[in-house]
Amino acid sequence: MIVDDDREIRDLVGKVLERDGFRISRVEDGATMRRVLADNLIDLIVLDLMMPGKDGLTLCRELRGMNDQTPIIMLTAKGDDIDRIVGLEMGADDYVAKPFNSRELTARIKAVLRRAAQDPRPKAEDGARFLCFEGWRLDTGKRELLSSEGIVVSLSSGEYDLLHALAKRPQRTLTRDMLLDLTRGRNSIVFDRSIDIQISRLRRKLGDDPKNPAIIKTVWGGGYLFTPDVSES
Repeated sequence: MIVDDDREIRDLVGKVLERDGFRISRVEDGATMRRVLADNLIDLIVLDLMMPGKDGLTLCRELRGMNDQTPIIMLTAKGDDIDRIVGLEMGADDYVAKPFNSRELTARIKAVLRRAAQDPRPKAEDGARFLCFEGWRLDTGKRELLSSEGIVVSLSSGEYDLLHALAKRPQRTLTRDMLLDLTRGRNSIVFDRSIDIQISRLRRKLGDDPKNPAIIKTVWGGGYLFTPDVSES
């Protein structure tokens, strides 16, 4: 689904994606987006940042607040790092700035869809259903993070994949490139600071002090280290 108040942009992006075999819904605002989501199974949302009424950041935050994990790619004329970071902080899975290259947009959409289409059930080689650490439980069947009180903490698909990769490899330094390979694959095209941003979001959700993190530590010049002992059940 393409959500953009500019009809020309909706038509342009729609034609690009239809040529590549996608079925497209085009909507102009958040209210229409909600109606379409209520009546249709949408695999991915291309969401404009700057729109009248509720903007893309607000809509993204509301979707994630309702635990709607439909993958979101932000599409906007704003290309500064701070705008990209804010979009990802709100729960977007990726970000493309206007003017965009149609092949890049298509590649990013395919990369996000590949991640979202991974079988959410635990694979045979994974063995355990739950990864437990510091009072937290990562449910690999439902792809959910549960607190010690059993409260579900909302994770985007990218956040889940990253936390799963870390928890499966505790007490081991993982470089950014290794984490990209483990979570997204070598052929995906991603914003080069996406791992750092998702680590920041995970720390906040885990209550891990960003100034002195105890769960996900930064290894300067190396990457990240998941420090807790992890039990499987």
